[in-house]
Amino acid sequence: MSLRALDVPVVAHDGHRTVLQARIPETPHATLLWLGGMGIAARHCIPFAEAVAARGIAVFVHDWRGLGSSSVRASRAQDWGYRELLMLDLPACEAAVAETLPSLPRIVGGHSLGGQLASVRLGLAPDSAQALWLVASGTPDWRAFPSPTRWWLPMAYRLLDGIAVACGRLPGRRIGFGGEESRGVMRDWSRTGLTGRYAAKGLDIDLEAALRQVRVPIRAVRMAHDWLAPASSLQALLAKMPEVMPRVTALDQAAPGVRADHYAWMKQPEATVEALLAE
Repeated sequence: MSLRALDVPVVAHDGHRTVLQARIPETPHATLLWLGGMGIAARHCIPFAEAVAARGIAVFVHDWRGLGSSSVRASRAQDWGYRELLMLDLPACEAAVAETLPSLPRIVGGHSLGGQLASVRLGLAPDSAQALWLVASGTPDWRAFPSPTRWWLPMAYRLLDGIAVACGRLPGRRIGFGGEESRGVMRDWSRTGLTGRYAAKGLDIDLEAALRQVRVPIRAVRMAHDWLAPASSLQALLAKMPEVMPRVTALDQAAPGVRADHYAWMKQPEATVEALLAE
């Protein structure tokens, strides 16, 4: 199947600019807005986007604020958190997808943190999509992790938050975790890890209550060797959306000879796509 590559410009209400990298089949029957994990620019998700688009779904891959095509970079002078991502950037992306391919069923989904925020966004805007896809995702709540990981996670959350505050941003490339993340994102993420509850500074909305409103079909793929999003972490996230009976597939291999972990599946995504689209 021939695919069309398209860059779709997006402008949020506060002026932030980014580009959705789209892969569009000749006759798409649905759209997918895909949100990458923490620190993962859209270009790393293109193999997945092309594999999904080859099955007839137009895929639009999002660059988080501060990454890739984003017009800003995290610094002491530039900061943002979940509020901006959920209430400014994602609505602008949804509008851009709808304008590019109107009247098609919409799917939203993501990897890791992207899956978490896709879930929260769907709770905030129930009409924004008719299905939710999650890959290698789950809540960071330390209580949802098996031992011994759960013993040191609270300390790690406090440490990463503290580094971001001290440096004005998280220097992810230097420390080997995440990207160059804003301290606001690290604050909101670490708070969820410590409390088990989703919240966004500056946003007076109960995000846990919003999650309970999700009522669309959910398809989730869990990587068997993924310590960053183990089965218990995924189940804790899904439990926040109790009105839905999700379909969860566990992969032991991302591809022949490729361990199914948090990242390897992105380069060879065929098995993941098969699991998401299986009837």
